Amino acid sequence: MIEHDVVIVGGGLAGTRAAVEIARTDPSLSIAVVAKTHPIRSHSVAAQGGMAATLKNIDPEDTWEAHAFDTVKGSDYLADQDAVEILTREAPDVVIDLEHMGVLFSRLPDGRIAQRAFGGHSHKRTCYAADKTGHAILHELVNNLRRYGVQIYDEWYVMRLILEEGQAKGLVMYRIRDRRLEVVRAKAIMFATGGYGRVYNTTSNDYASTGDGLAMTAVAGLPLEDMEFVQFHPTGLYPVGVLISEAVRGEGAYLINSEGDRFMATYAPSRMELAPRDITSRAITLEIRAGRGVHKDGSAGGPFVYLDLRHMGKEQIMSRVPFCWEEAHRLVGIDAVTEPMPVRPTVHYSMGGIPTNTDGRVRSGIGDGLVESFFAAGETACVSVHGANRLGSNSLLECVVYGKRTGAAIAQYVQGRKLPDINEQRYLTQAEQQIQELIDLPGQYRINEVRQAFQDCMTDYCGVFRTEALMREGLEKLQGIRQKAQQIYLDEKGTVWNSELVEALELQSLLIVGEMILTGALNRQESRGAHYREDFPDRNDTDFLKHTMAFYSPAGININYRPVSLTMFEPLERKY
Repeated sequence: MIEHDVVIVGGGLAGTRAAVEIARTDPSLSIAVVAKTHPIRSHSVAAQGGMAATLKNIDPEDTWEAHAFDTVKGSDYLADQDAVEILTREAPDVVIDLEHMGVLFSRLPDGRIAQRAFGGHSHKRTCYAADKTGHAILHELVNNLRRYGVQIYDEWYVMRLILEEGQAKGLVMYRIRDRRLEVVRAKAIMFATGGYGRVYNTTSNDYASTGDGLAMTAVAGLPLEDMEFVQFHPTGLYPVGVLISEAVRGEGAYLINSEGDRFMATYAPSRMELAPRDITSRAITLEIRAGRGVHKDGSAGGPFVYLDLRHMGKEQIMSRVPFCWEEAHRLVGIDAVTEPMPVRPTVHYSMGGIPTNTDGRVRSGIGDGLVESFFAAGETACVSVHGANRLGSNSLLECVVYGKRTGAAIAQYVQGRKLPDINEQRYLTQAEQQIQELIDLPGQYRINEVRQAFQDCMTDYCGVFRTEALMREGLEKLQGIRQKAQQIYLDEKGTVWNSELVEALELQSLLIVGEMILTGALNRQESRGAHYREDFPDRNDTDFLKHTMAFYSPAGININYRPVSLTMFEPLERKY
């Protein structure tokens, strides 16, 4: 059995920042990071636009309170305001700390960190490294893992969270290279496994974003919070779904329809293209519905709108958003200096996740109970700083602020604790049996066929706009797809780099997460943030100013609720 003081699952920003903080706090601790890709290939590396912080380098009037209000308003008042206060108060210090680690932020002419406008923010407060901010931060954090001697298990797939008597004791994981199974035990387990964009058919997320950490937590009998709140980013490059960063609109790009109109004047006149993402995504979808989308030949009635950078000029495009120009040129042959980019909403971010308190401790239910030895942070967690809708450039900030806080909490938590007792052989036998059953399945469907049907179902029945009838039909279809998932077959039977086996395990995660999203959305009979019900178009604070807590069982999902923390701002109507 492998043993460490702390094991962190996930090699992205939240996980690596936590590992660095634990090592800084107590260098004597044995720390491991387990990831199914190499940490440098974690999806955090694709984050483009930046991270928000009230450094006041461009706007001396900015305050953490203004940042907090923008975040709470952007969340449609579902964010927990005590958590938002921590996020926004600590933002400047964590940015400066990253800079001291060596992160190469873009600069103003006088050498200070540059800041740009971002959607939903009332001040220019987003710090950035051109449009490759996640790349710049993650590389420095991974270098620091080496510096502090953190052990990295890269390309290991975690199959199970070992949770006994209300305590997280360890993990069952296997090495993708040769299918070697291992049980690892630790004094503390942290999940930082990212989001679940691959639940949908068009997403900005990488292929590894299959919600494994969420599914493992749910299967262990713990709740997931606010899973119905799925963020659609307004500007996914059509037809591939790859993100065109909000930084492009922050630098001054326009959204135009088939008639050449900057249509955001109709939907959010005060913010235009820099309205929050939920509002902008709905606006684009409504324009397309109304026949003002564009076809590839430029005619009206098509499936996308244009993101127009041409007025910005070549120098600004190539210095401020070079990666976005490169993506459009490489993937769809568009030169954004001379042609507008085709865009439409793409699934981007999960506001919901594993419920935690502000120290990253995982909640055991709808009350204040906590799971012993279990922590989470980043996109996989829901400390609820984003509520019903995340503002751009707050996700990198959450990963770093709450990655650091959770790491500090873990370093204190494990002091004086013993390693837990685990019946290693029982878990190894069960894991081996699970793998063998998948390999021996005599089914009739390929994994891709079932996964595609599932992703299409989620996209068609739980997308930007939702209704009860639509979602009930979606849940029915989902049950049929679940039956098909029991009848898959694997061509690849070997032990070496069996990627088909990984996909079979990931499919099980996707199905669990998808059902929890649909069920939470069906039960929330209101429109709030990214969750828009055409049959309940208004926000309903009387009945639904509360967090959804969803409990998984093979027989179905049980829904409970817990209150929102309102410490600073009373809920108001949300207008831009």
